[in-house]
Amino acid sequence: MSGSPFPNGNIPPVSPSSPGIAAQTGDGVVKKLFENIISEIRKVYVGQDELVLGTLVALFSSGHVLIESVPGLGKTLFVRTLGKVLGCQFGRIQFTPDLMPSDITGAPLFDMKTQEFRFRPGPVFTQLLLADEINRSPAKTHAALLEIMQEYHVTVDSKSHKIDKPFLVLATQNPIESEGTYNLPEAQLDRFMFKLVIDYPGQEQEASILKMHSLQVDLDHKLDGLKAITTPEQILKVTQALSKVRIEDKLVDYINSVVRLTREWPDIHVGASPRAGITLMQGARTLAAFRGRSYAVPDDVVQLALPALRHRVIISAEAEVEGRTADDILADLIRSVEVPRL
Repeated sequence: MSGSPFPNGNIPPVSPSSPGIAAQTGDGVVKKLFENIISEIRKVYVGQDELVLGTLVALFSSGHVLIESVPGLGKTLFVRTLGKVLGCQFGRIQFTPDLMPSDITGAPLFDMKTQEFRFRPGPVFTQLLLADEINRSPAKTHAALLEIMQEYHVTVDSKSHKIDKPFLVLATQNPIESEGTYNLPEAQLDRFMFKLVIDYPGQEQEASILKMHSLQVDLDHKLDGLKAITTPEQILKVTQALSKVRIEDKLVDYINSVVRLTREWPDIHVGASPRAGITLMQGARTLAAFRGRSYAVPDDVVQLALPALRHRVIISAEAEVEGRTADDILADLIRSVEVPRL
């Protein structure tokens, strides 16, 4: 197993002959939907297969994604493209040291005509939200966002305002800048389904990016040319249908063994919570459906193990001094667990 959850940077292959999920529109509907979404995204957004697949798995599993990457890798373009293809609203919040919770959630606004206060929704009232450089704001501000991610509503002046589903947050943080940043506490990191570590594109992919985006063509024009493959309502229906994907008891035991072993592994100071196991089960169901299967297999779990666990464990001081990373340690841990035969 390599350090990347998606070997060779490629989206896992799907077999046309594989059985699909039984849904209203027939077998294989989720697989076909996934392939159409990927095909449409590729008309504008090149490469970063791990980001694309990880985000789609999280979206159809009702999860959120934390992205660690340097600036300039097209995260904003990706969210805008995804919004167009999925038929969803999208927005972006640039986190800064002076950003207040009310700047995210919204606040009461006095209406001069009615002489009453009315609620002015903040930018969090969308469906795909890019929370850029989330660790640049104080804990009070990003805690407000993380609470919304968990509960899907905003409470202002004792009144609750519902966030419509689907609701996906892609929060980013820059690994090479530490000045003026605030580390997210472990309890808040646990709210994210996946942590994706995005690197620079390969040589061929970067050449394709240069050819595609150096023609002085208006980006909005390109995005307008994309067609919506699905709708928010269809996304919710597919998400509900994914509960029908089978996970055998042996696979549940395998997931449980991997998660529990993180609490005993010598190079790990703090292990993963039970939420990590729930994440792996939900993600495995979604990934199996994307591959055209009505059942999950150990490969689905292994593919998602690093994104699901890397931000939920704290490595020991000794391992850190030796230059080992959470990915290195988790890869060794996963290899040590016997893979069940289903």
